[in-house]
Amino acid sequence: MATTITQSENPETNETVLSIEGEMLLNDALLLEKIALEMQAENGADIAIDLADLDFLDSESAAVLKRLSDKNGFAIRGME
Repeated sequence: MATTITQSENPETNETVLSIEGEMLLNDALLLEKIALEMQAENGADIAIDLADLDFLDSESAAVLKRLSDKNGFAIRGME
């Protein structure tokens, strides 16, 4: 299954939300990281990455998401 990234805005939290669906492998995670970093650099908004609809996440992708979540202004949501 392909990875789908959907962008929305949350006016209550003043965040840009990137909702992820499908499976996430390393190349997908690296692309997401690049997109998120570029978005934050352009508009300075906080970025929330919503993984609630993610079906599969490999360990290499998890490491990329962890690295991204350690940066100021980024949050990972939707994981149990």
